[in-house]
Amino acid sequence: MTFDTARWQARLDELRAAHHVPGASLAVLSGGSVHELASGVLHRGTGVEVTTDSVFQSGSIAKVYTATLIMQLADSGLLDLDATVVSVLPEFATPDEVATKTITVRQLLSHTGGLTCDFTYDSGRGDDCLATYVKAARQVALDCPPGTALSYSSLGYVVLGRIVEVLTGQTWDQALKDRLFTPLGLDHSMTLPEEALRFRAAMSHLGEPGQDPDPAPAWDLMPRSAGPYGRVIISAGDLARFAQMHLDGGRGVLSPASVAAMQRREVDSPDKWTVSADGWGLGWTLYDWDGVSGYGHDGAAIGQYAYLRVVPHAGVVVALLTNGGGARQLYAELYRELLAELAGVRMPDAFGPAAEPPVVDMTRLLGEYKREGVVVTVAQDADGSARVRYEFVDGMKDFSPPLEVDLVPISETVFAATGAGPSFSEDYIPVVFSTLSDGTDCLYIGMRATPKSG
Repeated sequence: MTFDTARWQARLDELRAAHHVPGASLAVLSGGSVHELASGVLHRGTGVEVTTDSVFQSGSIAKVYTATLIMQLADSGLLDLDATVVSVLPEFATPDEVATKTITVRQLLSHTGGLTCDFTYDSGRGDDCLATYVKAARQVALDCPPGTALSYSSLGYVVLGRIVEVLTGQTWDQALKDRLFTPLGLDHSMTLPEEALRFRAAMSHLGEPGQDPDPAPAWDLMPRSAGPYGRVIISAGDLARFAQMHLDGGRGVLSPASVAAMQRREVDSPDKWTVSADGWGLGWTLYDWDGVSGYGHDGAAIGQYAYLRVVPHAGVVVALLTNGGGARQLYAELYRELLAELAGVRMPDAFGPAAEPPVVDMTRLLGEYKREGVVVTVAQDADGSARVRYEFVDGMKDFSPPLEVDLVPISETVFAATGAGPSFSEDYIPVVFSTLSDGTDCLYIGMRATPKSG
């Protein structure tokens, strides 16, 4: 099918404005060609326009780049994915000595190692930042025992980035440049803020839903150690071409076997709504659109949001980069239309409760759930309505104010919470109750498994 550039440009412009997104860049691989579009401004204060060669922060899409480097090391025979992390990286440890000895590289890739997501630690700007971060993380408690559940983990990807450094003798940043960016000709891809200054760079914007957001107080609010899980700075076209390499079987930088392994389901996802995940492979989020398989990843970088979807059977890649506002709503409307037309994909409807929600006995679900730095309390009022309080505690107590929202049942274990921002689902925050493989009750908010503590 011929890609109608003018029609999709008009639609991008229309949806971007409707959802108060200052600027967006879109790249679509269809029919073997990458089509690039741009809309809006990079910075509402300066009015500089987005162009197709503008670069944005891609947030957690960086995890797929780190996973690709790890798979290259496996291809070269330097790394066994089923080896324990500590056998490759003796400096790695957790407070649980037994878990430390069993966590594998494969588990880190698939978010099943039990390591937490919310360990925010600035280890400096030096080339030793990942080593310093991994050392500091030795005292950070696990979310859950290794292998018992999927729990989205940024900490685990810093550990993977450190493995890349130890086995290549390069910094993670340099390894990514030498092993992926340069061979693939991705000349609008980088990892460090000072490198982004060579290009038209998008400014993050923050604000209330439904309003035009304002420029953030700083362009980059993350430490350098966030790189392996959260900072690859790219153009939409470069992101689409990176995904095209995976679609084409590795194109000389990755073996077809490793490409296939990354797309193979390692674990199902109890929470199928926060990032639309039906399961997880090795780095990739996996989707099942009414029997049509796909893969991709979402990313958030404090005011910038990115969305990547790949539909293998149709040879289609869609990459969207944004700099604030109702990015999730823009993504949802635009991708539903694009993927339906170009790949025959029917994306799920927006997450939310039915007009007449079911009546659910909350007794077993009530109580306190806890993981490192976070306490979640599920309570019920006298009138039977349920609510959840999400609170950062201990070393993370000043990270963000507590969030208290009402729960509306969708099923016996899935609830919609009010108060969603643009990085969550389109209108509601999914709250999903599940059970770890060891029998412990847990809940999911933001793809993090939080075990019941009382």
